[in-house]
Amino acid sequence: MDQSEQIAAEQATRWNGPSGRAWIENQDLLDRLYRPVEDLLVGYVTDVSGSRVLDVGCGTGSTTLAVSRAATGTAVGVDISEPMIAVARARAAAEGVSADFVAADVQTHQFSDAPFDTVISRFGVMFFSDPVAAFRNLHQACAMSAHLRMIVWRAPGASDIMVAAERATASLLPDLPPRPPSVPTAPGQFAFADPELVTPILEAGGWRDITVDPLDVELSLPTDDMLRYITTFGRVGVQLPLLDETTRARVLDQVSKALTAFADGPDARYPAACWLVSAQA
Repeated sequence: MDQSEQIAAEQATRWNGPSGRAWIENQDLLDRLYRPVEDLLVGYVTDVSGSRVLDVGCGTGSTTLAVSRAATGTAVGVDISEPMIAVARARAAAEGVSADFVAADVQTHQFSDAPFDTVISRFGVMFFSDPVAAFRNLHQACAMSAHLRMIVWRAPGASDIMVAAERATASLLPDLPPRPPSVPTAPGQFAFADPELVTPILEAGGWRDITVDPLDVELSLPTDDMLRYITTFGRVGVQLPLLDETTRARVLDQVSKALTAFADGPDARYPAACWLVSAQA
């Protein structure tokens, strides 16, 4: 097994295991938090009149379902996590929405139906072991005039709510692991944070007219829900289960105090630093 295959196997284990379960357990919270990002992508699909849309890294299907409700045509969601795809299918059935979902690795899956005219992603493309292979495969699954629009994370700045939580708890968590490098060969939240690395990947995959534009999206949740988000999905949250009860309580107290800097009435609100990546096939 070469390095790329090993990374792919690790990602499959992660998203079919603990990360997938955490996402499912907090589905409603994450859908509410990322609704502004979803709205941007749905607006784009309707602007270009996408009739066959592929949502990459669809998770539990919120954006795919939103596209299916808003646009005429077909919306397909694909994700490597079988448990999350199962939830997405159940949601579609419960809502009576005609979206399709595929549990597959985008790097290798052969999309056999009619070609897609629009590809979108909400934070779903940063976990490939071989991103060039993934975008080449997506290109092959698309019509010649297809559009690509995806939103990925920029490197977090001082105003990022996760950074604030990490700083507030630094004395209590001296062994907090360093952030992984912002390079596509290290799959993770910020793998596409360097725009100078994103364009060559898409070009090698066959895409053209590539633009990478900064996008600040205001995200908010009720303060208690934001605390749950930070202490479940952030680097601080990863450490919490490893702490004794007293230290855990002190960490939660410090994060709660840090959230006061983001208070907007009953909510915690902050501008999330993203890239809006656009291309054509």
